[in-house]
Amino acid sequence: MSKFYFGNGSGDISSDDEDNLPYPEALPRSDFLAPNFDAPAYLSTLSERHQTLEDLRSDLRERSQALSKELLDLVNTNYEQFLSLGSDLKGGEEKVEDVRVGLLGFKRGVEDVRGKVRERKVEVEGLLGEKKEVSKQIALGRKLLEVDARLEELEDRLMVASLGRAANGGDEDSWTDSEDEEDDEDDLGADTGHGGTSTRKLQRLVTDCLQVERLSGNVGKDHPFISAQQGRMLRVRNTILLDLSTALKQAAPMGEGGKPRLIKILSIYRDFGADGDAIKVLKDMKSN
Repeated sequence: MSKFYFGNGSGDISSDDEDNLPYPEALPRSDFLAPNFDAPAYLSTLSERHQTLEDLRSDLRERSQALSKELLDLVNTNYEQFLSLGSDLKGGEEKVEDVRVGLLGFKRGVEDVRGKVRERKVEVEGLLGEKKEVSKQIALGRKLLEVDARLEELEDRLMVASLGRAANGGDEDSWTDSEDEEDDEDDLGADTGHGGTSTRKLQRLVTDCLQVERLSGNVGKDHPFISAQQGRMLRVRNTILLDLSTALKQAAPMGEGGKPRLIKILSIYRDFGADGDAIKVLKDMKSN
């Protein structure tokens, strides 16, 4: 490191007093540890320091090398301590075993809870399946009851005996004679002296019969209850066809006055899917 020399009053420089000249103090290490340390700002404060730039660079270089050595020594020391950590731990085997046993117990507890959850899930799924099946059976039962109720109502209207139960001739028909008076103008112009059924009644009978057949089809004709009702359905259908045949035979000879009624009866035949029966009745009338 360079040294500084102070001259005497005459301006001469004495080499003998070189060792007596003052040296600049070392840079405090605390200056570099400040949180807001800024190198350019710090170097600017050294302008009044009686030291050459080369000496300052050498001082900082040496300080940097010293810090690097300290850092390396610190790393090596901590690394050795880290490597010896396993051997330094003594007497902790029992605690580790307790922790391991505790974890195994916790794991078994979790597995037990999972097993119970799976069992409950299967149980709930089974109950939901039973509920769904019961709902389907309830809906089916309602359809069967509706089929029986509508079929029984048709039987009462047509006075058809079924299921060993004779029709009561004294019961009044659910349709009163006032409905005949409210019938359309085509029926009002027809001859009702023959006791024929109005086309409105015939249309309602056909509509109700078709509804019962559709309900039966929705349930399934192979269902035991529906299969057992086929005899009743056949009697109801044949009775309606008989009423239609009677009404057609009465309307055919009426000429122009009975033409609207005739057309309506043929339309009812078509709705009933019995066009062939209407043609057969007309052919029989013509042959006779």
